[in-house]
Order: sequence, then C-alpha cells, then structure tokens
Amino acid sequence: MMTPVRLCCAAAATALWLLLCAWAWLRHRHSQRDEAAATRALAAPHGADAVLVLHASQTGLAEQLAGQTAQSLRAGGLAVQMAGLGAIDAERLRAWPRALFVASTYGEGDPPDAAAAFAGTVMREEGGEDGGGPDLRGLRYAVLALGDSNYAEFCGFGRRLDHWLHRRGAQPLFDRVDVDRGDPAALRHWQRHLALLAGRPDLPDWEAPAYRTWRLAERVLLNPGSAGPPCYHLALVPADGELPGWQAGDIAEIGPRAAVGGELLPHREYSIASLPADGAVHLLVRQMRREDGSLGAGSGWLTRIAPPGAAMDVRLRSNRGFHPPPDDRPLILVGNGTGLAGLRALIKARAAAGRHRNWLVFGERSSAHDAFYRDDIAAWRAAGVLERVDAVFSRDPPGRRYVQHALADAADDVRRWIAEGAAVYVCGSLHGMAAGVDDALAAILGRAALDELARSGRYRRDVY
Repeated sequence: MMTPVRLCCAAAATALWLLLCAWAWLRHRHSQRDEAAATRALAAPHGADAVLVLHASQTGLAEQLAGQTAQSLRAGGLAVQMAGLGAIDAERLRAWPRALFVASTYGEGDPPDAAAAFAGTVMREEGGEDGGGPDLRGLRYAVLALGDSNYAEFCGFGRRLDHWLHRRGAQPLFDRVDVDRGDPAALRHWQRHLALLAGRPDLPDWEAPAYRTWRLAERVLLNPGSAGPPCYHLALVPADGELPGWQAGDIAEIGPRAAVGGELLPHREYSIASLPADGAVHLLVRQMRREDGSLGAGSGWLTRIAPPGAAMDVRLRSNRGFHPPPDDRPLILVGNGTGLAGLRALIKARAAAGRHRNWLVFGERSSAHDAFYRDDIAAWRAAGVLERVDAVFSRDPPGRRYVQHALADAADDVRRWIAEGAAVYVCGSLHGMAAGVDDALAAILGRAALDELARSGRYRRDVY
C-alpha cells in the first residue's frame, strides 16, 4: 500500500507530465498559427514598395542576417515580410515586386536542408535551370550569399540562386554580395546597399569598421565650369606613414563626420583609383547634395568639410570580384562618371604587368569640362597601354549618347574581342548606366552567352 508521501510524489509527477503535455500542445498550436499567419502574409496583397526577405539557413546565421536585413529596411519605412525560402513557391514569389535572398551553402555547393525543396522543385521545374520555369520578369532582387572559401564551391547555392533568378527574367537591385565565413566587411557592403534601397544612408552600421587614421593630402577640382556637381580627385595617406597593400578593384571605407572632430557617421564606400606604387589612396568623388540642398554625408566630408591635412577614418576592403585577371586576356573596361576611379586602378595594374590589350569605354557630360584624368588616358593611349578608347559625352552634339550606345555601335568589335577571350569590367552608376550596358551586351552577345560570361568570371561589375 502506498504511503501518503508516495501518493503525493506520484500525483506531483502526474501533474507535471500533464503540464508538459499541455505546454507541448500549446506550443504546437502556436507554431501552427504562426506558420499559417506567415503563409497568409506571403500571399496577402502588398504595395509596390514592399520587400520580401527570404532566408535559406543551415546553422541559423542566414536567418539572423535576414532579420537584421528586414530591420534595416523597416527603419527606412519599407513594408517588409520575412520567411524561410522553403515557405515560398513560384506563384507567391512572382507576386512580389522585390525580394532579398540570404542564402547559405551547405557542403560542396548544396542548398541548406530547409531550402532543398525549393531548389528541387521551383528551381528545376519545367525543364530545369536552363530550360523553362516561372516568369519572374516583374521581380527585382538581390542575393547575399554565405559561404566558406575553403570549399571548392564557395557560396555555391547563393550563386546558383542568383543565376537562376536572372535567367527567369528577374532584374538585380544590386550585384550579389559573397560573404566568406561571416566577413564583416562584406556584410557592411550589403548594409550600404540596404541603406540606399531604404533611402536611409544614415542607418547605423551593424558593425563599425576598424578604422586607421589617414590624412587628406590632396584635393583637386577636376571639372571647373561643369554643368554637373563638382568632382574632386583626392589623395589620402596613412598618418603613421605605413602604407598598407591593396589591389586594383579594392574599396576604401570612409568614416565621415558632420564637422571636424565630430561624431563618426555610418561609413561610405569608394572605389580606389590608385595602386600602392602611387604612394597614396586616390579617390574620385562627386559632391552630392540632398533634396533640401544640404551636403551628402560622405561626399560633403571629403570634398568640403574636411580641410587639407585633416585626419580621416579609413579602412581598405578587398573586393575580389573586381580584381584584374591574372593573365593577359583582353579587357573591355566600361564606366561612367566617378566609375572611372575603379577602371583607372585596373589600367594602372595592367600597365605595370605589361598587358596592353585594353579597351576603355567611358562616358560623362561634357568633353570640355568632364574628361576626368584626360592626361592619364592620353598617356596610356600613346604608350599602347590602351589599344582603344571610346569616350562619349551626353551633353555634347548630337547629345544624349551614353556608353551603351558606344558599345552597340561597336557590336562587331565587341563580339570579336569576346571571341578572343576578353573579359568585361563595368564600374559606375547602378541605375541607368549598368542596366543599359547589361542590355546592350545581351543584345550583342545574347543573354545566355552573357550569363555564361558572368558565371565564368569574364563579366564583372563594381556598380553603386
């Protein structure tokens, strides 16, 4: 016969078991309710500015970064819905105007388990990735690809997702950002794109760069008399005199201030226009103003607020996707405006390596006022470093000619250079120029051929 103590213990154990069962049942019901609500939200009507943030996560990092992405966009006033990639199908995806994908890679290029169904059905339906599939021409997208460069298929699933979206007709909001083992610099680059997308360049950095102190050694106005905003050549040198190494294509992260000695503002990024052999980091910066006439934070600090000799907060970031090729293949270099900065560094690197099959296609407003680095280009042309130069100026007669028009006019030569193994590097404005160049190249080469150039690393862009 059970003693009163044993009866009490048995009753307590039974009650605890019943409470655990009730808790598990309630948790399951809440989970079902949350999943149902998320599914309804994915299918609900949404405005033209709405953004869908999708994550494909194996360890939870992609989901965490997707949450930070959604938070940044909401801070800019955008309507955002977040979900796992496995919760979406082609019909729901097609209904959204914009989607951001945060995609991990599992193993050797495989999708995470939670995204396997999407990869195996939506991305392979009706003939596979290279055949039929959903029409996504109404979708604008971007991909944050997470991976580990120790694996052969670095960011393999993110890259495959990016190519698939483009093949289905979706248009990139900005180029894919590859992240090697959580690299904070690449994540800051993603965040700068989010700030521009949200219209909030003042969004705080998720993780501030570890700056070094540099000095503003030189600032020269390059376009006096121009109808456009002033554009400056800047030279920055380390305050301690120890010049770090970098490559053509790399990026300078600048911490601007509203006043000398003021608080640091969120970082800005600029293409480096020089090599270490030049003894300084060169930048090409256009002074920007907001709608109310006030100076942009980054360009205002660099071109007006900071006096010559002022201390600068600078961090250099590797940009492997825009480094020059290691061989002597021909290069077609296309850019406009301050995009000439990144192309200038590439040409310098090619000249130093003795590789002279380079074709520059550059556009600006007026040949009289906006021919940036005119003397450099003339010297490279005379020395044979530049085999060909096509400069177009939109405000000169007959007017409204841009770099994409120069490429279209030279279509036969573009095809010949590509057949001879050329790579295409594009640097400058994302909206207008980059899209126009992409359309022109697709018309010249065919969309499938252009996509293949991108996959093989022969079509590279540094656009912003």
